[in-house]
Amino acid sequence: MDALQRLRAWYAEELQLVANLQSEALVAAFAAVPRERFLDGGPWQIWTTVSPRDPFQPQAGYRTTPDANPAHVYHNVAIALDAGRRLNTGQPATVAAWLDWLAVEPGMTVYHVGTGSGYYTAILAHLVGPHGRIVGVEVDPPLARRAQAALAEYRQVTVVERSAAGFDPGAVDAIFVSAGLTHPPAAWVDHLRAGGRMLLPLTFSLEGSAIGGGGVLAIQRHATQTEARFLPGPVLFYSAADLRTAEANRRLGHAFARGRTETVRSFRRSDHAEDDTCWLHLPDGCLSTRVGEA
Repeated sequence: MDALQRLRAWYAEELQLVANLQSEALVAAFAAVPRERFLDGGPWQIWTTVSPRDPFQPQAGYRTTPDANPAHVYHNVAIALDAGRRLNTGQPATVAAWLDWLAVEPGMTVYHVGTGSGYYTAILAHLVGPHGRIVGVEVDPPLARRAQAALAEYRQVTVVERSAAGFDPGAVDAIFVSAGLTHPPAAWVDHLRAGGRMLLPLTFSLEGSAIGGGGVLAIQRHATQTEARFLPGPVLFYSAADLRTAEANRRLGHAFARGRTETVRSFRRSDHAEDDTCWLHLPDGCLSTRVGEA
């Protein structure tokens, strides 16, 4: 084992401890995938929210690594893909915790919306193994091409340069979304096999902003109902402009302002009038506090 492999193994072990990861396969995937392959050649820009002069005054911005030594990327930090747009790779421990909940196993088919440069797509590829399948979409052409090149050795991965809106990945076991949406697309739930899981950030954004804040919604499809819950903690995500509507954004903003995300229990598809059990009521489906109804 060379020095970089040892560093990668330490990084994976640190993520396991920080994120309380239960899947040993996921830890092994983080130890195996070279993160630097999915970034520019370095030096890299590390996203930070701490002011260098006053830690009590948060100040979002970037810190540049002193050189292009790959050792700099094996920390629990977000790294710029496009600093001008504040477009970053996700913070590894946070994303790892979400992937742990997704419970991806060998042989599964996973749909990854917003592959970015492909790092977390590669992690998913390790989890499904050579007999599984990853279908990824990326709407940003330079990022899509970067992901396609970086993932070329993974035969189980297909990355398509296009919008996820209207795209049909076929039947899948899991869906992982790496961009902010205003609502869960009902069609995506239909793509999930029985027992399938989906993670997607629901984010509210101000007019003209490409970044929105909100929470990560965990959905699991069962035979007679679709369970839905918010995972702990707020998030900021780059918005998927083609998977948002102004009306859903307005309603979602009001819903987050009211709070009570912890009361959400299901994604209802049945036709019903809006009532006090509807946390977010939209024509495409309702995030509800009710349990046991499709």
